[in-house]
Order: sequence, then structure tokens, then C-alpha cells
Amino acid sequence: MDWGKGIVLVLISFGILMGTLVTICVRQDDMHLVTQNYYAEEIKYQEHIDRVINTHLLEHEILIFDSQMKTVDLHLPVGAKGTLHFFRPSDARLDKKLEVNITDSKSNAIDVKDLKAGYWKVKLTWSESGKDYYQEKNITI
Repeated sequence: MDWGKGIVLVLISFGILMGTLVTICVRQDDMHLVTQNYYAEEIKYQEHIDRVINTHLLEHEILIFDSQMKTVDLHLPVGAKGTLHFFRPSDARLDKKLEVNITDSKSNAIDVKDLKAGYWKVKLTWSESGKDYYQEKNITI
């Protein structure tokens, strides 16, 4: 085989490889953004910073994951209201949001056995006594 045929074969192989990679990329359907409206959320980011600072000023842990019982315990005072977001970074279709309204200080455990096994981010946003708070915890089920 001479140089001319070798170069032609390399170029054809490269073209086939690139065509295959482009086809694979185009057919992917599980591409998910962290959020659909990230421009609007970027503008509100200072509010998020204030919530995180308020949470750091608290003297106790609010969000506790019990891996044995597969529960998330919320240590919030009575009257606290907010949202608990179970965020799955690998697949947005598995995300869940729950409204939190604390009426009893004893039964604040949320069962997570029905969530698919894997890596999750649990995001808790709540307000109490006119202040807003935010805490995030990474868990593996």
C-alpha cells in the first residue's frame, strides 16, 4: 500500500468516526438543565445568599438524613412553612417537591424509601418568624 491510499483510508475512517459521534450526541434525550429559568434565578441570587447566612446563624442542624431508616428528619419549630425539594442531578424527571408545614414538633420525618437509589440533593427552603432560610444536604440512598 502506498502513502496516498493510507491517507485516504485515515480520512475516511476519521469521517466515519466523527459521523458516529455526532449521531450519538444528537440522539441523546436525557439532557437536563439544573433549572429551566436560570436567568431569572441568577437575579434573585442575593436573596439565596441571605437565606444561607440566616441558616448558618442557627445553632442546630435542621436537615438530618437517617440512612438506616431511610428518612429525612426536619428539626423545625412549630409554625415553620416551606418547600422540600429532592433534586436528582442525573435525571430531572425524578425530582420531587413537597410542601412543608410544621404543626407538630414530634413527627417531622419524611420517608424517602420510594425514591430511586442513588445520589440526591435535598434542598429545604423555609420561613419562620419573618425570616427566610435555606439548607442543602447531599444524600445517597
